[in-house]
Amino acid sequence: MDRIAANNTSIAFKRSGNGPPLLLLHGAEADHSMFDAFGALLAPHFTVIAYDQRDSGETRNPPSPYGLTELADDAAALIAALGYQRVHVFGTSLGGAIAQLLAARHPARIDRLVLSSTFRPGLALPSINPEEFPKIAALRSRLPESAPEFARYFYTPDYIAAHPEIVNRFAGTKRNEDQKQRRAAILTRPVEFEPSAISVPTLVLAGSEDRLIPKAHTLSLAREIAGAKTAIIAGVGHVGTIQDPAAVAAEVRAFLLHDQA
Repeated sequence: MDRIAANNTSIAFKRSGNGPPLLLLHGAEADHSMFDAFGALLAPHFTVIAYDQRDSGETRNPPSPYGLTELADDAAALIAALGYQRVHVFGTSLGGAIAQLLAARHPARIDRLVLSSTFRPGLALPSINPEEFPKIAALRSRLPESAPEFARYFYTPDYIAAHPEIVNRFAGTKRNEDQKQRRAAILTRPVEFEPSAISVPTLVLAGSEDRLIPKAHTLSLAREIAGAKTAIIAGVGHVGTIQDPAAVAAEVRAFLLHDQA
């Protein structure tokens, strides 16, 4: 991986492919590697940049607390440091919330925006999925022994049965306790945001079987973003870029390349 300094942080990133630049923002539990298969499918059409957020993967940052605003500003600083004026942006789950703040705070840095299986910044996650989040919190507190049940909020039972190794993603973590605490506190920091502040062309994607962030909530973002399009990825849970990267990549390609030929 390569590195670049921005916002007093050493940001690790992987760049591949050719074409218009496309920045990928990973979820809360992940790092850039969640996009390995997905990025490879997009690399023939785009210069794909997958990076590690603060306290994720190989990125190194100060020990001070941070929230979505700081993470959005990191993304903007990375775009500038790489020498790009504008890029396409794909954000999933927490990465989608960061991408929304990026689009609102730095609209000149974004060409087109794709939000996948994500939520509105500023909302408490338990209010989005009140029946399930207490169960999810309890399972998280019992990791790694609860990993098989915890994984069902991210992947469908059929996918887990066919790929039992996927459970290992939740059985261990490379983050130390300080990193875990800072990541856990991201959504507790106040943020001011309205989806209507997003002015760039936007596509909102949701997995039909998402148990973590209900697809109705994700798709509702499109009603507040002028001209936003929507699509549902059939048969996938929360992490569509791993469960069916080809289906997600097809929607992304169609949207980003529309009117570009």
